[in-house]
Amino acid sequence: MKILVCIKQVPETTNIKINPLDNTLMREGISAIINPDDKAGIELALRIKDKREDADVTVITMGPSEGIKALREAIAMGADDGILITDEVFSGGDTYATSLAISEFIKTLEYDLIITGRRAIDGETGQTGPEIAENLGIPQITHCTEFEIEGNKLIAKRQFDDRYHIIEAKMPCLISIIGEKINPRYMTVRGIFDSAKSNSSCEKKDKKKDRIRVLNYDYIKEKIEASKLGLKGSPTFVKEMVQGISGKNGDKLTGLTEEEAAEAIFQKIIERGFI
Repeated sequence: MKILVCIKQVPETTNIKINPLDNTLMREGISAIINPDDKAGIELALRIKDKREDADVTVITMGPSEGIKALREAIAMGADDGILITDEVFSGGDTYATSLAISEFIKTLEYDLIITGRRAIDGETGQTGPEIAENLGIPQITHCTEFEIEGNKLIAKRQFDDRYHIIEAKMPCLISIIGEKINPRYMTVRGIFDSAKSNSSCEKKDKKKDRIRVLNYDYIKEKIEASKLGLKGSPTFVKEMVQGISGKNGDKLTGLTEEEAAEAIFQKIIERGFI
């Protein structure tokens, strides 16, 4: 069983900078982590691998060369191998252009299941996973908290506003994961050692030696024009970004009963025009 897990590196700090020319995130000099929902996706993929000897987990990320660190972490957790998609052609892409590029690379791979996070904490759109499924023409189940596999069928528990849905989909399919209640495993000492020995190459030759592949636009240039990717291929753009300012001065209400406090807060909400 072939499982692909798509992950993204996101800024570890809130002290980020925005490029004033195109309103894109400037990642240089900022430490990064694996997006939490994506890391939960790795964990669920590894739980399948724990139960099935035929399970093979490949982790995919798109971004600068630093993405290899995230792939090494995934391998140290237990993933079999990783793929880094990196090229200036993909830089600055919105979710549409990004999912289009990732989909073209996935089309060159074998897979039964694709796992993504529900959303990335640096974008909060929740669009890339579903767009990948649409580009590949496969079923998708979003906002999953858990799932199981029966034969060639996946049964997922999907979180809704006030309830859960139990949804079945025939594989190959894509699911996006809500990671709040999923605790990813730690890297193992053996895993760290193995990931550190992993070489990077453009073609996977010996899986034990070359567990990370680095692929660029040349790998898919015969299938898609560069003008459809990255910033040039993005139909959406950021018009303006404004930093939020949290208010430091507020009204302190004291000496009130629970009912009086609730009423006072309610009146403040009305006064501020929120309702």
